[in-house]
Amino acid sequence: ITGDLGVIDQAGYVSIVGRDKDLIISGGLNIYPKEVEALIDTLPGVLESAVIGVPHPDLGEAVVAVIATGGVPLDETSILAGLEGKLARFKQPKRLIVVDDLPRNAMAKVQKAALRARYTGLFD
Repeated sequence: ITGDLGVIDQAGYVSIVGRDKDLIISGGLNIYPKEVEALIDTLPGVLESAVIGVPHPDLGEAVVAVIATGGVPLDETSILAGLEGKLARFKQPKRLIVVDDLPRNAMAKVQKAALRARYTGLFD
């Protein structure tokens, strides 16, 4: 009912892994944006990130990372290199988009729906 997605470990503990509406299905595989965002947010020069799925002609959806830097220039290759070995290849972003800041609603939450709408034709 809440739209939260979770897993239960062997000890019976529940961990929230994301939101149902944010789940990305790329090539038939599930990708939880929260996992990708957590790694990207630790990289130098990144203030915060939002990972979204956008339509892709071959994969169904592709992973796109929108990265807020606060106006600081960011090298795309260094971000991708920072994810290498820490994140499965299919979960790594196919595109990185650098912005000054992420769009937010009145509650200060990142508006992922607005990002998906803005970048929906990226792979056309």
